[in-house]
Amino acid sequence: MYCGSNDGIRPEYRAVASALGTAMARADIGLVYGGARVGLMGAVADAVLAEGGRVVGWIPHQLAKREVEHTGLTELHVVGSMHERKHGMAACADAFLALPGGYGTLDELCEILGWAQLGLHAKPVVLLNQNGYYDPLLAMLDRAMEEGFLKPQHRRTAQAAAGVEAALHLIQAAWSAQAEKI
Repeated sequence: MYCGSNDGIRPEYRAVASALGTAMARADIGLVYGGARVGLMGAVADAVLAEGGRVVGWIPHQLAKREVEHTGLTELHVVGSMHERKHGMAACADAFLALPGGYGTLDELCEILGWAQLGLHAKPVVLLNQNGYYDPLLAMLDRAMEEGFLKPQHRRTAQAAAGVEAALHLIQAAWSAQAEKI
């Protein structure tokens, strides 16, 4: 899960984060995320935990020292750097889901899309496009494809969903398709 360590200005962002966490736990989907107790990150984690779900956090020492780490997780990895955090999260996750967020969210999202393009993983990548938050990014990806910088199959890696149910459906459908290949 990639998302903001802030709530954003619209209450809908926090509401969708909580709804997503609840839906994930009820679907027996665990959460792997950045380990913070604040913002949308904390809202998703708290909702998963409230439903008895499993939550694994990855947080660098520098952020843990600022006391933003979530101390009630199933498992918390405190690591030396953001690079270790991103690697640990990617290795632990079976899919990637992005809610609204800032630079960190965009960094992690673009990196994981780049890794998919390079063939380093074949896991689903879904953007929960609450209030059209990701519309400008999706338009930029379309433009990159139109201009010959992304192949169509790589552009399709970033899937958008308008709501929680649609996001989880995309992930579960990708898992089913991968299972059929095995």
